[in-house]
Amino acid sequence: MNPGTILLVEDNPNDEALTLRALKKSNIVNRVDVVHDGAEALDYVFGRGAYADRADADPPQVVLLDLKLPKVDGLEVLRQMRANERTRRQAVVILTSSVEQEDLLKGYELGVNSYVRKPVDFIEFADAVRQLGLYWLLLNQTPTPLR
Repeated sequence: MNPGTILLVEDNPNDEALTLRALKKSNIVNRVDVVHDGAEALDYVFGRGAYADRADADPPQVVLLDLKLPKVDGLEVLRQMRANERTRRQAVVILTSSVEQEDLLKGYELGVNSYVRKPVDFIEFADAVRQLGLYWLLLNQTPTPLR
């Protein structure tokens, strides 16, 4: 069985590099697709625009979603995913540096599966990513996606 894809939605190049490094350091072999803003994330998830060839492709096994994104913020990406029958059960983990309680509450109100604050220290960050990978890629069971 091929490992599922991880969709990383991250606009900060440093956080993107740290996340990719942490995944590699944790021996997570899943393909990681990266998009850099909320509009691109929605196009990827719904198979539109530059991602129209993905329309019938398998959905990512997990979406790692930043909140503070250009064009469309992460909470709006989550809202649109949860409003669509095909993507409403998609595993989404908010991975953010936001410490706003309102963001945490809104994320859960919109149906996020998990909310993780990015630790500042790389070793702690790498450990958090490793634990995310173990749980969401190996232990968690998801239903067959709708087509």
